[in-house]
Amino acid sequence: MDRFLPLTALLALFALPIDAAQSQTTERAPDTMAARVLACAPCHGAEGEGTSDAYFPRLAGKPAGYLYNQLIAFRDGRRRYPPMNYLLEFQTDDYLKKIAEYFASLRPAFPPPVPPVDSKEVLARGEQIVKNGDPQHGIPPCSACHGPALGGMEPGIPGLLGLRAAYISGQLGGWRYGTRTAFAPDCMQIVAGLLTEVDVKAVAAYLSSRPAPADPSFAPRGSLPMPLECGSEPH
Repeated sequence: MDRFLPLTALLALFALPIDAAQSQTTERAPDTMAARVLACAPCHGAEGEGTSDAYFPRLAGKPAGYLYNQLIAFRDGRRRYPPMNYLLEFQTDDYLKKIAEYFASLRPAFPPPVPPVDSKEVLARGEQIVKNGDPQHGIPPCSACHGPALGGMEPGIPGLLGLRAAYISGQLGGWRYGTRTAFAPDCMQIVAGLLTEVDVKAVAAYLSSRPAPADPSFAPRGSLPMPLECGSEPH
C-alpha cells in the first residue's frame, strides 16, 4: 500500500462541506466525571461495582475519605501497584478528591456472596475475629471500626462486604509485610501484624461469604468505639 494518500483522496478530504468539517473539530466527549473515570471500568466495573477478577475491589459506596486516602497513597507510593501508581502519578489532590466523591456516591448492587469452600472451623474462626476479636492475643474485632454491619464509617474506614477472599487476604498480607501502609498511627498494620496466616485466611473466607448489607450506607463519624487510634480516622 502507498504511504501517501492518492490525489483523489486528498481532494475528497478538502472538499468536505464546511458544516461537516466544523462538526469534526467541535465535537467533544461529555466533560463529566462519569466519562473521565471510564478508564477505571475495565478493572473496577462501569459503576465501581467490581468485576469477576478477585484482585480488583469494589469502589462504589465506600466513604469518600477512604477512597481519597487510597488514591493519594497510590500516587505518593505508600501503596504500591504499578498501574495505579502510573495512572495517578501527576494527579492533583483536588482532582483525586473529586474522583473519590464520585465513586462514593454510587450505589450499584452488591455481587452475590461467594459460597464458602473452607471448613466450618475456619469460618467460625473468621466470624469470631470479625465480631468479637481475640482478646487473648490483643486482636480487636473488625466490627469495632468497620461497624456491626461492616459498612465502614465516615470519613476514612471502608466497608468490608462485596470483596473476594483473595483480595481481602492480599490486603491483610500487604499490611503485615509493609507493602501497604496508611497515615500514622497505622492501626491496620498493627492489627494485621497480630494475625496469623490461619487468621487471615479465616477472616477473608468469612467476609467474602457474607450477603450484601441490608443498608449499604456507612456509619457517621465518631459513632463507633475505635479500640485503636488510626491516622486515617483521628479521634
